Amino acid sequence: MAFLSSMNIIGSGLTAQQLRLDMVSENITNINTTRTEAGGAYRRKMTVFEAQDGRNGFRSIMASRALASNAGYNTAGGVRVTQVVEDPSELKLVYDPTHPDANADGYVEMPNVTLVKEVTDAMAATQAYSAGVTALGAFKTVVNQALEIGR
Repeated sequence: MAFLSSMNIIGSGLTAQQLRLDMVSENITNINTTRTEAGGAYRRKMTVFEAQDGRNGFRSIMASRALASNAGYNTAGGVRVTQVVEDPSELKLVYDPTHPDANADGYVEMPNVTLVKEVTDAMAATQAYSAGVTALGAFKTVVNQALEIGR
């Protein structure tokens, strides 16, 4: 049913933004972590989203020679997180010869996490999440009005 697909699309966006907020929280938590299990300073993590348009490609539709008006719809659409990647930007070097992780020259590799960047990313994710909640509310209103028609 089409209305269930709409709920799945909205839900996928909410789930993706929640993971994005989780990554921001992890980054802020590790803003001063100079030693990880893998060795070295913590690296900022980012989520990579991929749109799911709910259609097969043009070539596959033509190959199947389907002529139905809804041919090619095999998923609900929406968005999904394809991977969580580490930010490849350089780590910051801070001079602190008393730090236990300082190198021979007295420099410590600090995480490549910037608080301003993380707060900005959190604000964008929160706004996107809020938009999803608003869409869910509008969807609920439409469904309720559709049910009232049947009375």
